[in-house]
Amino acid sequence: MRKIILAGNWKMYKTQAEALEFLEGFKPNAEDAPENREVVLCVPFTALSALSKNLHGSRIRLGAQNIHWEEAGAYTGEISGPMLTEIGVRYVIIGHSERRQYFGETDETVNLRLKAAQKYGLIPILCVGETKEQRAAKETESHILGQLEKDLVDIDQTQLVIAYEPIWAIGTGETCESDEANRVIGLIRSKLDNKDITIQYGGSVKPDNIDELMAKPEIDGVLVGGASLTPESWGKIVNYRA
Repeated sequence: MRKIILAGNWKMYKTQAEALEFLEGFKPNAEDAPENREVVLCVPFTALSALSKNLHGSRIRLGAQNIHWEEAGAYTGEISGPMLTEIGVRYVIIGHSERRQYFGETDETVNLRLKAAQKYGLIPILCVGETKEQRAAKETESHILGQLEKDLVDIDQTQLVIAYEPIWAIGTGETCESDEANRVIGLIRSKLDNKDITIQYGGSVKPDNIDELMAKPEIDGVLVGGASLTPESWGKIVNYRA
């Protein structure tokens, strides 16, 4: 059975105080979710420790938004695996399109980060997806498969989550049609050694489209941005109707 993982990506939002306020409002929703659903919050580095201290006994898992490939060193602004595991982080997003677009992330550095995450017992959520221009040029499949080929060199596919995030649907309100998301995710799965890997969809996921997305046979969860920022909307997403 493939694991259902619902992950919220807060990006650069929420102070520690705001994160704790969110948690107070959201915890009851998480406890109401069916047992077979893993709920993850990937929060800014500054909020990780505060949330970790308040998640004991909770079903919510803690995630970070990046990891460096070295254990320590002169890498200003970066964070290492031991720093994350020390405070109870379980998941880490790697290769998000915003990291690739704005901060020079490449498939080569994504691969290094994936290896580091697994080395320190973290489960990476690898993001792949195409731009609007690539989709228009009918390059969706070749681009994504190219990403996977480079990103997954020497990676343990039994300790991995993949998120298909069409870049043109992130934060735009333009969601990929559920049938198309299901098709692309099925294509990704067909190229993997581990067919039971959890593959999420991400890109303008909202309470009003979560039921339709999660009804598709290839979609095992979601990676959610804006709609994970309020307890109400995120609560509706993690309690979608199967």
